[in-house]
Amino acid sequence: MPDVRLASPQGRWILLTTVLGSSMALLDSTVVNVALPHIGRDLGADLAALQWTVNAYMVTLAGLILLGGALGDRFGRRRIFVLGVLWFAAASLLCGLAPNAGVLIAARALQGIGGALLTPGSLALIQASFHADDRGRAVGLWSGFGGVGAAVGPFVGGWLVDGAGWRWVFLLNVPLALLCAPVALRHVPESSDERAHTRFDVLGAALGAAALALLTYALIEARTASWTVALSAVAGAVAAVAFVVVERRGGDPMMPLDVFASRQFTAVNLVTLCVYAAFGGFFFLAALQLQVVVGWSALAAGTALLPTTVLMLLLSARSGALAERLGPRLQLTAGPLFCAAGMVLMLRVGPGASYLADVLPALLVLGLGMVTLVAPLTASVLAAVDTARAGLASGINNAAARAAGLVAVAALPLLTGMGEEAYRSAPAFDDAFGPAMLICAGVLVAGSVLAFTTVRRRPSPDCARPECRTHGSVLTPPLEGEREGGEG
Repeated sequence: MPDVRLASPQGRWILLTTVLGSSMALLDSTVVNVALPHIGRDLGADLAALQWTVNAYMVTLAGLILLGGALGDRFGRRRIFVLGVLWFAAASLLCGLAPNAGVLIAARALQGIGGALLTPGSLALIQASFHADDRGRAVGLWSGFGGVGAAVGPFVGGWLVDGAGWRWVFLLNVPLALLCAPVALRHVPESSDERAHTRFDVLGAALGAAALALLTYALIEARTASWTVALSAVAGAVAAVAFVVVERRGGDPMMPLDVFASRQFTAVNLVTLCVYAAFGGFFFLAALQLQVVVGWSALAAGTALLPTTVLMLLLSARSGALAERLGPRLQLTAGPLFCAAGMVLMLRVGPGASYLADVLPALLVLGLGMVTLVAPLTASVLAAVDTARAGLASGINNAAARAAGLVAVAALPLLTGMGEEAYRSAPAFDDAFGPAMLICAGVLVAGSVLAFTTVRRRPSPDCARPECRTHGSVLTPPLEGEREGGEG
């Protein structure tokens, strides 16, 4: 049985290394957006290369995160966590040294593999190490410190980009990893799940990642209307169908399809797709809009986006408590509408925009919408499945959110007619930004309607889980582990 106490030196070391590990992966999902204009100018990259700089990471992370959790359960959570940290650091070093966009994109894909290994292991180590009396508080501190990291990430990223240069956004991960890995090896007890299977759904993971990569390529390159685009779209569709077949017929599927027999689970994941597609598209384009069109520095743009994360850190616990009393339906209906209103307000952000008059009101409304919906969304996912499948349900929901974001980053420039060199021209980018915000708002309204018509009203105590109370990521929902009594 886990017996480490939070107040002990070992407990503090465990908390430190897990926070460092999860923060590295979390930061790279947000900080890179702020660095994109500088990366493009320095490497002579077009808009498609910038899209791939974001999406190469998300493809491998979303496609492999469920497999990463299973590997930790079987071979040892500490072992896989440390492997993920070192893999992530090596890929980060390659990103920082990349001589051209092609190498950077390949390195970002490798980073995503490292992220898929370390992200689920970070929370699993907390839950498998601490005494039951301290576990809830430890998870809350892990989530809270991670949220603070998410909040300061764009600020630190902007400061690095404007100062030392965009390469240090990636190189900073190396010393963090060199601190994190030895601490984990020295202070974190090894743990595994005796119930874990010896076989792994490697084929399912490969097909899922391939489907995401091929369909993303087809969307990003669709403006060329070449035969390779058509072939990629067909191959992506075939890979997606093959993934479903493998998951349905395989002996140990990575994503058992019977979990979708719960209509509530299916409905909430559809809401997740709508919400996080809009969020992914927004934060990708907003960081560019503030620099390319408004003319702000990377530091100013990164700092400008802080209010959304700060609001989530300050108010998510109250939002969860409200959903616990009233049920999730009201908040899952209203939250996306608030977010949609925030994106409509972003239409005011153009050349000469004022932060206080134009940018801040939009971000405050958007942040309040996020606060309103994130905790009840996660609680609804967990409430829709049996207790023993909480970790699986959360992993699927987290992967769905990441996949939705990468599809949005790929599709929005295509849907708005954004050309390859648009980010080098303020008028061209501004012309496409407005329609993109309206598309995001429309997707959020669709999510609100879906929530209103499908989500049950009954309250769920899962809104009070510590992972929900201090969540700070604007691009993914909280990643939950097994519920009490479900640890191995």
